[in-house]
Parts: sequence; structure tokens; C-alpha cells
Amino acid sequence: MYPRICLKFVLRFIMKYHHSAFIYIAATLIANYTASLFVPIPYIGQFAVGTLFFGVTFTQRDRVHKWGKKYVYQMIFLAAVLNVLMCLVLNVPPRIIAASFLAIIIAESVDTEIFAALHRRSWFIRALSSNAVSIPIDTLIFTMIAFWGDLSTPEIIGLLIGDSLVKYVISFLVALWKEKDNNSSTWVEDASEG
Repeated sequence: MYPRICLKFVLRFIMKYHHSAFIYIAATLIANYTASLFVPIPYIGQFAVGTLFFGVTFTQRDRVHKWGKKYVYQMIFLAAVLNVLMCLVLNVPPRIIAASFLAIIIAESVDTEIFAALHRRSWFIRALSSNAVSIPIDTLIFTMIAFWGDLSTPEIIGLLIGDSLVKYVISFLVALWKEKDNNSSTWVEDASEG
């Protein structure tokens, strides 16, 4: 009964808030499932494969702002809960999910508040500004909780640098792509954000 209710809520939420919420939630799930796989970046360090997916979430979350902060926070909470369920079902290490849960709640809340506070700026500037602050917060929280004690200090430093760079590049590219969409459609602001 409980899984059916949960699935019904997830589907209703995603259908109501379109593809941005779905992409955000799917990206967090895939990112956490692949978080322990690493790709080296010559002369810089490395990045987790999950970062390729998680980099998309920063801008996708900003897209959901058009429905208001309340829905952004619902989406963040839903993603965190689904990641905990994934941990139980797919045997993702609990430290990965704990790191993700805390990083999502803290960094995404910071991002959401910055994005909302810049309501008089263009969507593109809001997205880039909020991402500029939330990406290092997310990377630091996630990496330290997920990998401290499992990786050496140089590996952690390389991961912090690599993950941050990959997240910045991906979130910037997604923001550019979404900015093009924003310029071709009407952007509706929620009065509660102003």
C-alpha cells in the first residue's frame, strides 16, 4: 500500500510540474547510483561519474521556480526521499545517500533562496549566481561525507576540484540551453518569490 501511494504522489508531482521536475529527480537518482565511479582529469584530479548527471540538477531546479519556492522545496524533499528508498532497494552505500541527502537539503536550499532573492534579475543571471554559490557547497558536503576515510587526502582534493569544474560546466551549458527556451516563451514569476 505505501509504495503505491508514494508512486502515485511522485507521478502526480512530475505530471504537474512537467519535465524539469522529472529531469531533476532522475538526475539525482542516477548521480547517486554512479557516485562511486571515477574518471580522471589529467593534471587536475578526477570527478565522479554521478557528477555528469548531478550537474544538470542545479539549473533544472531553477526552472521549477516558475511554480514558486513551495514546489521547489517539495521537489527537493521528494528527490531526497526517493534517494533514500533507492539506497534500500539497490544497495547503494548508505554513506552516499546520507551525503546526498544532506548536500541536497543544504546546498539546494541555499541555491533556492539566492535564486528567489535575485528576482529582479534575468533568469540566466539568477541561475548562474545561485549555482556559483551552491555548487561548491554541494561538492564539499557530498565529497567529505561520502568519501572521507575511503579516499586519500590528495584524491579528495582532486575530486573536489574535478567535481566542481564538471558541475560548473554542465550547469552553465544547461543554463545557456534553457535561456534560449526562456527567451522564446513567457516567464511567469511567482508572487511569493518577490
